[in-house]
Amino acid sequence: MSALAAKITQDITTAIDRDKLVLPTLPEIALKVREVADDDDASIKQLSDVISTDAALTARIIKVANSPIFRAPREIEDLNMALARLGMQYTCNLATGLAMEQMFQATSDIVDKRLRDTWHRSSEIAGMCHVLCKHRTRLRPDQAALAGLIHQIGVLPILSYAEDFPSILRDSLTLDQVIEQAHPIIGVKILNAWEFPSELQQIPQQHLNFTRSIASADYADIVTVAMLQAYADTKRFDGLDYSTVGAFNRLGLDPNIESAEAEDLSEDMEAAMAMLQA
Repeated sequence: MSALAAKITQDITTAIDRDKLVLPTLPEIALKVREVADDDDASIKQLSDVISTDAALTARIIKVANSPIFRAPREIEDLNMALARLGMQYTCNLATGLAMEQMFQATSDIVDKRLRDTWHRSSEIAGMCHVLCKHRTRLRPDQAALAGLIHQIGVLPILSYAEDFPSILRDSLTLDQVIEQAHPIIGVKILNAWEFPSELQQIPQQHLNFTRSIASADYADIVTVAMLQAYADTKRFDGLDYSTVGAFNRLGLDPNIESAEAEDLSEDMEAAMAMLQA
């Protein structure tokens, strides 16, 4: 880690520990949805009452329920039909993830562009996570999609920090280096502060640990493979020997991501990515 990245990481994590940093705050609608999700006695009606207060979120959930991924026998026309189709837990995770998009905005044009790019890439990876999870594991696709959406959450406070230091903000190469090195540590801090499920809290770091050795595939493995697929046409991971990435083996996938099997999933991938876009 560079000296600058280490300093920024230290500054931000120390501020979090001392409760002196204004963390990105989950939108109110997401907090209310999580309250319903945490209540074992909550009903679909209660969830519907919460979500229906946000017209944009309601429309997005209906769109997802009509996605080819779910292959509904008839068109979903209202929120209650969508919730019946998706189920309580799936809808809660989906609503939490979609509501987070509101956080990826800023007043500065430079920061706003970076945040929007980060969200777009995260939603793309989340869609891939959904499909990989559904086809290759017995884990929950909704939880996998949420893992994809939050794997770069640590980028938010770094960009907020950079806004106070124009010299960093203007130097895109330096800022890219800082983000790459610092966001995993900061992301874990944020997810712990938000009290996310334990299996998701370490995602920002674990999905980049390509040599992890565990007994069976987990959500970090799914994010790892989805991320490598998403960046396949870029130079970001040039030099990485995919055959050494344990996540492929645990998911029963050929490390050659251009394989026929990957092609077989491409239609579902495209549908899943589209369902998470506004």
